[in-house]
Amino acid sequence: MLQHRILGLRPFGGLRAAVLGLGLVLPVVSPGAAQDPAAGKEIAQRLCARCHAVAPGMASPTENAPPFASFGRDWPVSDLQEALAEGILVGHSDPPMPEFVLTPQEISDLIAYLESISGK
Repeated sequence: MLQHRILGLRPFGGLRAAVLGLGLVLPVVSPGAAQDPAAGKEIAQRLCARCHAVAPGMASPTENAPPFASFGRDWPVSDLQEALAEGILVGHSDPPMPEFVLTPQEISDLIAYLESISGK
């Protein structure tokens, strides 16, 4: 059985943990998983676009939700893998961050998409 815990991350530059804004509870990704950025984009659009700008050049529909393209400027996007697998604590409750359960492959794909749009 997977153990989950809430992990609060502080990105570089002193930005709040709310910058992460993914709020996902996921299983750990296997290191050898092939990454598919196109599949990661679909996941982001399906699960995250309600609050976050999931494509470059967009503004987030929700004020507290940072655009995904900004993530790579604040910390290495690959560092999100463990946080996505264990859960992310965000600094806001309005709107509340939904919890999602993704497969290890979906985590890998989402990371690949975030890396592709962050310029890192």
